[in-house]
Amino acid sequence: MKLGANSVLFGGHSMETAFKYLAMAGYDGIELSAIDGMSEHLVLDRWQELAPEIKRLSADYGLELLAMEQPSQDPATMERAFQAAVEIGIPIVNCGPGGKSEDEEEWPKVIDSLGKLADRAGEHGVTLCVKAHVGGSIYNTPTTLRAMAEITSPAFGIDMDPSHIHRANENPVEAIAAVISRVKHVHIRDCKGRQQGPGKPEEQANGRGDIDLVGYIRVLHENGYAGPVDLEVIGAKEYDVTQCATIAAETRGHMQACLQACGAR
Repeated sequence: MKLGANSVLFGGHSMETAFKYLAMAGYDGIELSAIDGMSEHLVLDRWQELAPEIKRLSADYGLELLAMEQPSQDPATMERAFQAAVEIGIPIVNCGPGGKSEDEEEWPKVIDSLGKLADRAGEHGVTLCVKAHVGGSIYNTPTTLRAMAEITSPAFGIDMDPSHIHRANENPVEAIAAVISRVKHVHIRDCKGRQQGPGKPEEQANGRGDIDLVGYIRVLHENGYAGPVDLEVIGAKEYDVTQCATIAAETRGHMQACLQACGAR
């Protein structure tokens, strides 16, 4: 497994700041945030301009470019994301599921959209991943399995986030085991309680909440998962660098301990 973090944790700071502190914390790689409003990192309207700088940062700080997160399913936006991924060398593009939970009228639209985007990702030689998300059409294990059955493209994968599964009143350890065959990316963070939001940024640090992340990572290891495990902490845009770096470092230590506990490192 490759341990990384989404640069959105440092959304109030420069992209180089994210690279610098994630490298200092000992991460293997980075997931670039292309999330409008949460960061000014991989701004897709300027990706050609940013590509050389991103490659330089990756080389200078020794961080592998593991993924990109761009939540929209807008075809034009996603096309820019795929083009940027190819040029920069990013293998995975993560997007949101869209739709609305328990809305059967929305479901076919969501599957059609994701299926077409997966086909386009495949043409570019990258992988499109989507995760179950509170409030979305895909929001728990049954809907994830349903999407897996209906989207057959080899360029489509599941991005698993235990915090969303936990807030869907499920056991994330059981959930990851059920969908592991198509998991190609993991967004990881902790969560205290089962409310709609994930909590304050510091409460999202691994080890701060109620999720059995040791068991979660053990399932990944036992099933031979060797892809990215990227910390995704939202809401820290107003935090200073010390606060962001502390969350990153605390989580990196917990992730390493989980890997050691299950014999993965």
